[in-house]
Amino acid sequence: MIAYIKGKLTAIYDDAIILDVQGVGYEIICANPFVFQSALNDVVKVHTYHYVREDAHILYGFKNEDEKYLFTKLISVSGIGPKGALAILGSVDIASFVEAIEREDDKFLTSFPGVGKKTARQIVLDLKGKLTTALSISASDTKTANNSSNVVTETVTEAKEALLALGYREQELKAIMPQLKQETDSTTDELIRKALALLMKN
Repeated sequence: MIAYIKGKLTAIYDDAIILDVQGVGYEIICANPFVFQSALNDVVKVHTYHYVREDAHILYGFKNEDEKYLFTKLISVSGIGPKGALAILGSVDIASFVEAIEREDDKFLTSFPGVGKKTARQIVLDLKGKLTTALSISASDTKTANNSSNVVTETVTEAKEALLALGYREQELKAIMPQLKQETDSTTDELIRKALALLMKN
């Protein structure tokens, strides 16, 4: 297995990045390629999962070990493939997702594309109690994530729609959504200003 690749980040696409390693370009599929935007043309280390099937060899990339670990656990659940696992990783922070599993929040879990009630139940059965000890998150992380997801959904949605109207792409916004969701006391206008600052930084 290819555990990680270290090379020069030469390109960022909507669903992948290209790393140049001694003249060889590796295409790595990512949930949020734009999280690497600040490192464009720099040498970066990307944690990878080498997915093999009869008709293809695919590299999936992650910014840290926690994302990679959660990805491997998700694709072990019946009904979830790599594409579904990436969709989950690309739209939620890890602490929020783990908290949803621990409290058996089927409504939250079924909000992801391709995850119905049966698959949500399977996620809970297979992963509950098995993630918090392996991932580098704490009980306070999951408590904060739980409070955030309940409070800021409406304002985050409004801010996202405003940013899309300004011309930003869906993939760019996905990269900053976890940070915006932590702004539990912010108004829509404040979230937009925060988002613009994060987008400029990236």
